[in-house]
Amino acid sequence: MTFAPLPSPAVDSFAGDVFALPPIALPSPRHTAWAERGECWFTLPLRHAGSRAVRIAYECHGPVDAPAIVVLGGISANRHIAASQRYPEAGWWQDQVGNERALDPRKFRLIGIDWLGADGTLDAPIDTADQADALAAVLDALAVRRLHVLIGASYGAMVGLQFAARHGARVNRVVAISGAHRAHPFATAWRCVQRAIVGLGETGSQRKAALAIARQLALLSYRTPEEFAQRFDAPAAHSDGAVEFASQPYLHARGDDFAGRFNPTAFLRLSESIDLHQIDPAGIRVPVTLVGVNEDRLVPIADLYALAEALPERTKLHALRSIFGHDAFLKESDAIAAILRDVLAGEFEVAA
Repeated sequence: MTFAPLPSPAVDSFAGDVFALPPIALPSPRHTAWAERGECWFTLPLRHAGSRAVRIAYECHGPVDAPAIVVLGGISANRHIAASQRYPEAGWWQDQVGNERALDPRKFRLIGIDWLGADGTLDAPIDTADQADALAAVLDALAVRRLHVLIGASYGAMVGLQFAARHGARVNRVVAISGAHRAHPFATAWRCVQRAIVGLGETGSQRKAALAIARQLALLSYRTPEEFAQRFDAPAAHSDGAVEFASQPYLHARGDDFAGRFNPTAFLRLSESIDLHQIDPAGIRVPVTLVGVNEDRLVPIADLYALAEALPERTKLHALRSIFGHDAFLKESDAIAAILRDVLAGEFEVAA
């Protein structure tokens, strides 16, 4: 596809002030998958809540002198993208990171962050512009002047597009998977119901139970009716007068797991920030690769076609088909890897 470029200036500097950072590890030898973690403290001017002192935790994986790639996931993702020798637990995007995989930590410096507000201590409106500015501050602290690529999926795609709009001179290309320039009104309505459920829980234990139910509802928007028909088309189980349907154990397990590791306040504010997301595509002058899924009910493929039409000429759009819907970026490993390899093998026109 060829798209007409739309001129618009980008905001290329961060207005916050980094005031504390632990010592950065010494540079690792070339071609070793060194990993490090740290925290940044700085004052961030939030778009809806004024200036706040905030903390962002980060993790880097790969040589410090390799091309830098930021990798961002959904609101439940964190800085730990994949296992390393130093941090061997599995990460949230394990299938894409490793020797000879699409994101090879011997070739690239992979950077992940915990979302602003993810610890639940920031009970104020947050939006994706705040997340993009927080990321810029972390890159300042890490002395990363320009990213080779920013890869975002779901919420991370929204933040990646905001970063391109606000800090376009600091990234060569953005890959946005299942995320658009706005939240679709139907998806916003779905999340409003989830937040209302969490709001019914008044105490700590009740809020956790409510959060588990809200997560169950969210899962129904991430996946598709076709997947549930394949996995859970079985007769109901009867025991001692109780009835349990085939999908219930799965939903309960996923809801309880999420509630056990996620803060209710963080969920409310990060969910809300998805629905506050809004970008004028004309403000993005960075090459963008968009990835959409025809079966995605949260981010309709029509929104990605509209975004592609409004972005500059160097835009590519990949439309996938997947029974996993919005979660295809986690489940369709081979298809996503092929797109990432294609992007990373390409030559980028670097913005001035």
